[in-house]
Amino acid sequence: MPELPEVEVVRRGLAEHAAGHTIVQAAIYHPRVVRNQLGGAVEVESNLRGLKISAAKRRGKFLWLELADALNQPTNLGLLVHLGMSGQMLIKDPDSPISPHLRAKLQLDDGHEVWFVDQRTFGYWWLGDIHEGVPTKISHIAPDLLEDAADSPAVALQLKARGREIKRLLLEQQIVSGIGNIYADEMLWAAQIHPQQRSDRLSLQRLEYLLECGRKVMIKALAQGGTSFDALYVNVNGNSGYFSLSLNAYGQTDEPCARCGTPISKIVVGGRGTHYCSKCQRRH
Repeated sequence: MPELPEVEVVRRGLAEHAAGHTIVQAAIYHPRVVRNQLGGAVEVESNLRGLKISAAKRRGKFLWLELADALNQPTNLGLLVHLGMSGQMLIKDPDSPISPHLRAKLQLDDGHEVWFVDQRTFGYWWLGDIHEGVPTKISHIAPDLLEDAADSPAVALQLKARGREIKRLLLEQQIVSGIGNIYADEMLWAAQIHPQQRSDRLSLQRLEYLLECGRKVMIKALAQGGTSFDALYVNVNGNSGYFSLSLNAYGQTDEPCARCGTPISKIVVGGRGTHYCSKCQRRH
């Protein structure tokens, strides 16, 4: 599943190519795209028509298009996009060959189209109200590490108070959002913390350091276009990211640790394959 850096790469592409343009027509081709919409495809298609995309925003693994009316006045509406396991938001020319996995489409006033391609159909669109800058559907999602609203000392306090395995907590989205399996492994490796270490046995200083490691890992991933392991994650132009070439822990089973040379180990934490260095990341 795309994590924060991959979703941010897509958001930036939409901000560059779609923001400022009017939606001439919207089309939903698969009912699962709008499974969370009370009025279904008709509600999304009819209400998007004629609205202007004023901005592309993101929180954690979610992105949304803020919408304005024909007079460029804010509507307090947003089109929330969750990419799921395989979702892609692509900028296409109208004569592009149709993908067999095209699930929804926006036609823009400059002739380009925004395609939602989703092979596994776990992703979705949701059109609804924005409250305090965030779609109400994801109001429960915490700020992520790259947001101005992120408060690392407060997040560290919450992590410590929960007293559970630290990787499990990182994968929850209610304390800090946007961290999935890949970047949880990478930030724990960078901070030299065992993935099964209880959070209440870590000092606040060390927890803050872990969060800073996460921020740095994600910034580095962004610079390389995110992480692509197959053709399912691409940016809006269909290009893959290259951070997979820089991974130190995730997917590196039996490879030598870049820090000490010990083979990377793999265990299961919370049902997720977890990679760590048994020497650098000792459990206390």
